[in-house]
Amino acid sequence: MTSLRADGPLLAVVAGLALGIGLALIVYAAPIGRRPALTDRLAPYLRDQPRASRLLDAAGAAPAPFGVFTPVLNDIGARLGRLYHGTASIRRRLDRLGSDLSVEHFRAEQVIYAALGLVAGLAAGLLLAAARGVGAPVVALLMALGAAGGALLRDHRLSRAVARREEAMTAEFPTVAELLALAVAAGEGPAAAIDRITRSCGGELSRELARALADTSNGVSLIAALDAVAARTGLSSVARFVEGVTIALERGTPLAGVLRAQAADVRETARRDLMEASGRKEVGMLVPVVVFVLPITVVFAIFPSLAVLDMSFG
Repeated sequence: MTSLRADGPLLAVVAGLALGIGLALIVYAAPIGRRPALTDRLAPYLRDQPRASRLLDAAGAAPAPFGVFTPVLNDIGARLGRLYHGTASIRRRLDRLGSDLSVEHFRAEQVIYAALGLVAGLAAGLLLAAARGVGAPVVALLMALGAAGGALLRDHRLSRAVARREEAMTAEFPTVAELLALAVAAGEGPAAAIDRITRSCGGELSRELARALADTSNGVSLIAALDAVAARTGLSSVARFVEGVTIALERGTPLAGVLRAQAADVRETARRDLMEASGRKEVGMLVPVVVFVLPITVVFAIFPSLAVLDMSFG
């Protein structure tokens, strides 16, 4: 009974917060007072076919990823997209990542990250207010920085995921190209060779090639499907590979030699990048040597001489 009385204020705060969030969602989703956009008002008069009911569209639609918060997050994410990184940039990076996420879903995740950053900034501001007595402007500044940092963090994670995937595809390309060259030299056609590679390998590049084969089964030509792979990945090595396959198919030139030459070029580029990275690491390794090892060496070299001089003058 005593514990219930002690937790009474905390439970009241939590219940009041939940009630306030629920009422805010109801007011936000209510159609009263929400003016339709200009595009919504003009669309029925400019569309060739009558618009189907939203109830029919929602019958086979996937469930909302964030439940009742999905409309609110989508609206806030759309406003955030107007301020930072347009839809084209996000769509481009999601395609390069090979992700099935929509731009709206990514924006909703970005809003969640911003909300978590805002809460973290509020907590830090309250701690500083309790410890140092800072004012409300400092707390508001920390909240704004936390929200901006959360949104930037989600964007940075997407960019890092794209960079890691492209590095993996670059590392896989020489092996895939040589296996394709062996299959083509053995007498298989380009489509059959790509199908064999996709069934034998399991990397990111193999998945992109498998997606290209799936497009060809839907009626798309092999050259167009490979061009789509080059456009999605954005890698120069893959673009050269698609160009070589296209020239070989259009002009009848030997494809195996082209693939082997491209694999050798990618390996040479990787070796050059590795040498450049090792050169930068070598310069970075001088920092602990100069800061820690060299002073200790000088001390060990000078200390015996100082001790001898001290004994001789003593």
